[in-house]
Amino acid sequence: MIVLGLDPGSRYTGYGVVEQEGSRLRELGSGRISLVSEPSPETRMARLAEGVERALDRWRPAAAALETLYHGKNSRSLIALAQARGVILSVLGRRGLEVEELSPAEVKKAVCGNGRADKTQVARMVDVLLGSGKGRRSADASDALAVAICCVQGRPLRRGVEATRSAR
Repeated sequence: MIVLGLDPGSRYTGYGVVEQEGSRLRELGSGRISLVSEPSPETRMARLAEGVERALDRWRPAAAALETLYHGKNSRSLIALAQARGVILSVLGRRGLEVEELSPAEVKKAVCGNGRADKTQVARMVDVLLGSGKGRRSADASDALAVAICCVQGRPLRRGVEATRSAR
């Protein structure tokens, strides 16, 4: 199964594509969509939509996952991030993809065993889990791969919980 992980941002949005074959995970690709050169919010969001669509066209994932909003002190940043998430959710919804939304702490805990891990720890564990040893990714790409890994690892558990709930 192929999963697209997304780490939304107002300046850069990371993406990471992971394929699960049995118990093995393999990175198919990763990178970031840069929005910093665009002068207006509408052109930034259009570029973001195009970038997500290109990733979907290239890898044809069965599912997608993205991080939920993290509460910060800057409401302007929070609004920009919410706009980016809205664009991403719209693109994924139009494609009919199953979408998992995961908190940053949930992703860090799944990948590092600690919900308060820093970006360096996340990047190292992504390399370990994928057996890639690349270490030359942007932080945004590493975070997006961590989101995809968390989604893949948690799917059996989430499906079991859903089945139990629907059986009641």
